[in-house]
Amino acid sequence: MAVQKVKEGIFSLRSNDWDRTLFDELIPLPDGTSYNAYVIMGKNKVTLVDTVDPRKTEELIQDIKALNLKKIDYIVSQHSEQDHSGSIPEILKMYPTAKVVTNKKGKEFLTELIKVPEDRFLVIDDMGTMDIGGKTLKFIFTPWVHWPETFSTYLAEDKILFTCDFFGAHIATNDLFVKDEGKVMEAAKRYYSEIMVPFRTSIRSNLQKIKDLDFEIIAPSHGCVYQNPKIIIDAYNDWSSENVKNIVVIPYLSMHGSIQKFVNHFIRKLQEKGIDARPFDVVTADIGNMAMALVDAATIVIASPTMLGGVHPKIAYAAYLTNLLRPKAKFASIIGSYDWGGREVDVLGKLLENLKVEMIQPVLIKGDGTEEDLKGIDDLAEQIYQKHRSINL
Repeated sequence: MAVQKVKEGIFSLRSNDWDRTLFDELIPLPDGTSYNAYVIMGKNKVTLVDTVDPRKTEELIQDIKALNLKKIDYIVSQHSEQDHSGSIPEILKMYPTAKVVTNKKGKEFLTELIKVPEDRFLVIDDMGTMDIGGKTLKFIFTPWVHWPETFSTYLAEDKILFTCDFFGAHIATNDLFVKDEGKVMEAAKRYYSEIMVPFRTSIRSNLQKIKDLDFEIIAPSHGCVYQNPKIIIDAYNDWSSENVKNIVVIPYLSMHGSIQKFVNHFIRKLQEKGIDARPFDVVTADIGNMAMALVDAATIVIASPTMLGGVHPKIAYAAYLTNLLRPKAKFASIIGSYDWGGREVDVLGKLLENLKVEMIQPVLIKGDGTEEDLKGIDDLAEQIYQKHRSINL
């Protein structure tokens, strides 16, 4: 899209990917995404912060030409993943004297992933600075948001923090700055839930690392630029904490209607106790919505029929993804149904082994169930209610 001015001498070179529906061939993108690069013009040096996905390289080149840049001295690569680094080789061809500024680990990755030559690197240290002529860049290493080499760049004179994936949001929009806070924050939570959740301990450390910087703007490399950084900082402090909310997430699948009946009964019983029950039919649900709910949930209950002695592949997928994300839930359980037997509880238990949760006794129901089985569902809801009360929810 057209070059947009962030501040005097600082420009956003954003490529919107309006029609992209999946990220990493996994993450649903209902609002598309963007890849944001930034140009900083010092008095004697020009710096490009990050690039764009290789599929959008021509757009980046058009933007650079629109700025009539006779030179680019530095390409700051804050994160080596190709949606931010993929256009570096073409920019290096355009500007033969440009140096790629990154840390030691970033150099290793960029050498391996996109074959940047050894002599094109300038390796920086944590808290190192660079004067580009009236503008000072300070490099703050923020590892594991969400790769080990990631760092942020603080432009002191203009009070801007460039953060790459940190504080990003998958949203394609013509707005440079955040206008619709509700929409952008939902996109940011989706982004956080699908990428950042496993790294919340590192995120908390990195939030502490940047908290004393005097910045007025956060400029991530996905989504909009924040002129009110507090909204995203406060959200990250909340999301990355170990605090949970009075929420039960229920991924479920029903083949012949029995699980659906049990889940409906379970939801009603939870609601009667003031618990926010959030069911997700794994066959039709947007898995991103489930991931967002997992960010805050105190309890996860997986409900599934037995299939061929184990669990349905779509339930296995939901459980496996939950296990990868490692949300901060405190409790978990299983509602299962079977006809002639199976290992459903054992299979799901192994699929969830990364979760640091207290397992509540599963409810296993044969066939279409009985009134006694429904009482088992009632008892599970009561146990969850008491567990939530025990942690002051």
